[in-house]
Amino acid sequence: MSSLSARAGRQKQLYQDQLRLVAGCIPYKLDKNAKEKKCRVEDSVLILMISTPNREDLVFPKGGWENDETLDQAACREALEEAGVTGLLGEKPLGVWEFRSKRSQNSCSLVGGCKGYMFALEVTEELDKWPGQATYIRKWLKTEEAFKFCRYDWMREALKNFLAGLSKNDTHEKKEESTEMAVMNIMQSAL
Repeated sequence: MSSLSARAGRQKQLYQDQLRLVAGCIPYKLDKNAKEKKCRVEDSVLILMISTPNREDLVFPKGGWENDETLDQAACREALEEAGVTGLLGEKPLGVWEFRSKRSQNSCSLVGGCKGYMFALEVTEELDKWPGQATYIRKWLKTEEAFKFCRYDWMREALKNFLAGLSKNDTHEKKEESTEMAVMNIMQSAL
């Protein structure tokens, strides 16, 4: 896995109505004993967040959706590149949000606008080495802590939608296609 490298540049980046299309996920793992303990849903799950370059806050893995991949593949690729995790992607997005990139927070122009699709990702493997390892630090958090680290409203909304879906068991409808496809795509692009 150490030969894997993250994609760079925006030559293949998709846009819609001048908004950069972004795919990401909320990686999570369940406490296998939670049902026996009769825990509340939010007490039975750990959420993975990652550090951001040049800042001290935490975010969910996300990044540009490119023209040679599906939305699902983009979300899985970002989880692998930035957080070093693979798993089972939720069947449907948790939602779609429009927001400004962190570099363009105070800009009034259309430049820097993003349209982000977020999914739930049940983590099945946490890699020891991954493409963004030198840039991102992983941190597993209880849901209450994760909410505190959510810097933007759209992140809190995505987390709320995730927890609501988890309690309804919707997020357990996983795509059969796991992040293996993202791994294969990254390996091909590295060649």
